[in-house]
Amino acid sequence: MITLPTRVFRRLPRQSSTRLSSPSSQLTRLRLLSSSARIMSHNTLTEAIKEDHQEMYDYYEQYRLAKNVDDQGRWSRQLTWEVARHAAGEEIVVYPLMEKHLGEEGMSLANEDREQHQIVKELLYKLDSLTPGTSEHHDTLKEVIDHLKPHNDSEEINDLPRLEQALGKEASKEAAAAFSRTKKFVPTRAHPSAPNKPPYETLVGFLALPIDRLKDLFASFPTEDMKERMERHENNTLKTT
Repeated sequence: MITLPTRVFRRLPRQSSTRLSSPSSQLTRLRLLSSSARIMSHNTLTEAIKEDHQEMYDYYEQYRLAKNVDDQGRWSRQLTWEVARHAAGEEIVVYPLMEKHLGEEGMSLANEDREQHQIVKELLYKLDSLTPGTSEHHDTLKEVIDHLKPHNDSEEINDLPRLEQALGKEASKEAAAAFSRTKKFVPTRAHPSAPNKPPYETLVGFLALPIDRLKDLFASFPTEDMKERMERHENNTLKTT
């Protein structure tokens, strides 16, 4: 009997409690992750977007609760990985749908969202050069979250309800699937100088992706033990709410 991975185990790049012996073995783990992620589906685009938003907050919470600098660095990298892929997925799939189905209002909302993304991308690019454990790294990561929270809230309250109404149930489900697929083929790090609209963003993303994945092979992500602690923390939080 095959046991499907939970949300936490499915979405995080897999890494053992010790460093992997070679980049090729870690690449195999990442490929297994991608295979399991293909099983996942969402009923609506809003559901897919909201899940990503919550994961950003979960990763930051784990960073904040980390007991040492190494753990902080791992959760910081995980958060960057998630935000970079999410932003590119929205810019390639979601915002063009807003422009297509919501007319001038959709174009205005999409352009505003792209401007907010640009701020976050520049902060993440800066974060990539900073050392975990330093005050500058901590303050920059907090600034990322401080920008993301109102942006995410605006998408959930203003953008997505309008788009869902225009799309309808089936088109929304198809958009959710396209969004999830797209995130498998976009950069995993911030590239603030890259285009933020298709088709040029798509092309530049394909060029940047191999380099980003090579960097990821030598980066430290949350270990299996850390992911299990995160799941326990989430379960305990749900029990108390």
